Amino acid sequence: MYKTQRRIALIVINLVAVAAFIFVAINLAPQTKLTDYRTYSNIFPIAVTAVLFVVMLFTSITIFENARVRIERRSMETGATAYFTKFIERLRFCYSLEDFYSAVADILEVEADCSVLYIDRNANYILYNSPNKITNDPNVLTKLEQNYSVNWHDPINFIGENLGLVTSRKKARGFFFASDGEHLYIFNRYTYLFDTEIYEKLYEEFVRFQNRSRIISSLAEISELTTEWQQLADAQVSFLPKKMPEIKNLKLGAYFRPLINVSGDYYSVLPIDENKTLLMLGDVSGKGLAAALVMGLVMNTVKIKENKEDLVGMIISVDAAIKGMHLQDKYTVLFIGIVDTEKMKITYVNASMSDPIIVTRSPEGYRIKSLSSNCSVVGIIPIEPGDVQVSEQRLFSGDLIMMASDGVSEVMNEDKVELGDTELFTNTIKASASKDPQEFVADIVNLVLDYNADTRLHDDLTMLVAKVQR
Repeated sequence: MYKTQRRIALIVINLVAVAAFIFVAINLAPQTKLTDYRTYSNIFPIAVTAVLFVVMLFTSITIFENARVRIERRSMETGATAYFTKFIERLRFCYSLEDFYSAVADILEVEADCSVLYIDRNANYILYNSPNKITNDPNVLTKLEQNYSVNWHDPINFIGENLGLVTSRKKARGFFFASDGEHLYIFNRYTYLFDTEIYEKLYEEFVRFQNRSRIISSLAEISELTTEWQQLADAQVSFLPKKMPEIKNLKLGAYFRPLINVSGDYYSVLPIDENKTLLMLGDVSGKGLAAALVMGLVMNTVKIKENKEDLVGMIISVDAAIKGMHLQDKYTVLFIGIVDTEKMKITYVNASMSDPIIVTRSPEGYRIKSLSSNCSVVGIIPIEPGDVQVSEQRLFSGDLIMMASDGVSEVMNEDKVELGDTELFTNTIKASASKDPQEFVADIVNLVLDYNADTRLHDDLTMLVAKVQR
């Protein structure tokens, strides 16, 4: 239904645009004399027609995009399909099988009147089944096992009255997903009422959930073995960018050094489009397994958020995800910003990070501008959308954006003086600002290690640096 309505909207809008262009062209064309092409007055109508065509083209694109959004909202958020849209939203923030079972019970069973059966075909083990006749009937289980093997390759399938496959949704009494040897069966007698687009969306989110829960489960299992801390550290590092992406007009550099095998520091770089890039750096309270789990949770929450430009929504989602783990004393400080190299600005939320700055060139030399905190810590105190402010700073070609965990500025010398309080720190930043980001990072790291006089560090060291080059 959604695809059909979208096609109809596109056809209608294109027909109206073409009709309007033909009308304009017919009314202007007679004024043009082709034999006297040197006269500006005769060229003018042609130019006007071309301009109007471009205007109508962009107008039709805008109208279609608005119509598409309205059609999708109407298709996905009304009627029977709304149940699965709600379930998808809940599934995005499920990080364990317990979370998943709760979402199934609350939405699919209670609200949508579905029966759910979740089977690990690899182990031939039932992970979850709804408390009703269909999913507890041994004959049903046997028939499903006979019909759909562990090697079943079709990801999205419709089931008929006799539990066999059907091609017509009108005859379907349910459907199932197959992914990595696991089958999720959802039985419902009004399956034919769901918009066809919802099945692919639900399947994609189900696969993401599988991956998330396995990663977190692996972290938890590894942490129980004291001899396997390095594996836990490797799993944590896998959340971080393996290499910096190539981004037009933006160069990047980073550094990550945990105090112990695992840490709560993290950073991410997510290109949004050709001109916009999301940068994030944060620090979870504490060390060890709990900090690593929260770090992975934050990274995943930001990654799966569809609207990367909704910084307020991003912070609220991260806050809800951390609180959902019920760890009581865990929270994060973080800086999250969007660099726009077309409009030359950075839009950001600084949730109590102490060190994010812009280093910009001026006639007197390099100046440092602070990207001040405009939000509280995230994950432990109540936060409402109105508590999160979004700020903006202009950017100029050559500007360097530096984000660092407090392990950089709070490192102390033998006199117990923090590096961030010294002119040495400021002068080094200014002196290295003209360099490539990775060279800049190397200078700051060397400064930290020298300032610490080769004694043991007391915190993680993490930096992310971006340089605008236009």
